[in-house]
Amino acid sequence: MKDAFVTSVNTALSATAYFNELSLNAFNMDTPGYRQKNIFFSDFINGANMEDRHEWKTFQGKAIPGRSDTNMMIEGKGYFAVRKTDGSLLYTRLGDFTFDKDGTLVNELGYKVQGYLTNEKGEIVNTGATQINPGGSPNNPSHRQGGSGHLPTTEINMWVDPTNGKFFGKYEEFKVKADGTLMGVAEKGKVSVPLYKVAVVGFVNPGKMTRVEEYYYLPNNDSGMPVEGSGEVRSGVIEKSNVYLREQVNYLQFAKLQIEVAQKLINTNKQLLQESVRLLQ
Repeated sequence: MKDAFVTSVNTALSATAYFNELSLNAFNMDTPGYRQKNIFFSDFINGANMEDRHEWKTFQGKAIPGRSDTNMMIEGKGYFAVRKTDGSLLYTRLGDFTFDKDGTLVNELGYKVQGYLTNEKGEIVNTGATQINPGGSPNNPSHRQGGSGHLPTTEINMWVDPTNGKFFGKYEEFKVKADGTLMGVAEKGKVSVPLYKVAVVGFVNPGKMTRVEEYYYLPNNDSGMPVEGSGEVRSGVIEKSNVYLREQVNYLQFAKLQIEVAQKLINTNKQLLQESVRLLQ
């Protein structure tokens, strides 16, 4: 009886934890940049450490309108690289980018979007930066490298000349090509000059990356280190969450049923225990 009672309690606790994790996925179904977490009831029953057991869905989320042309999304498996104020690199699908007061392309948290300098042919210019470990401290404050197989990156700066309101004093506007090249546009569209290329990096197994902030990830041994990624960059849109709601609702119903069954077993065991105590009196 004791074993049955303990099993029922453990099942109820596991099902509740499972339900809560599923609810977090469902809650974020409309959150841009959110990646669905793979969750298995067996992990909870077996007592797995859910902080260690992480796996993210990597399929494409839908495109939704952004607030400006600086907002971007990747169509494909790549990730944007952003650098925090402490110099560490993070990787994300969330392209909520904008230019700050200094003309640097940043996200809403102020993390600097990483890219590559290009020449007038659109070819990446190797800045000669030294390599650092992803998430580590940079050796060079301006141009840094994001990991094995990853070309040196730099921040993307499009300063505006206050005397004429133009980028670099000569470009009236900018546009982003599908390959991530940021073009300076002049003479009412007659002249387009490559200036930067937004960094898009990939991983062997991106679903295994470690989530360190809600939409930001670090590579590990399971995911592999960052390499030059694939995917097209779209401007003026951002990626919606890739949560598959119907699947999550089905799992939530299953979790709810497990909780109800476990609770009934707990009540039954309590009644049997009370009856046994009464008979012994």
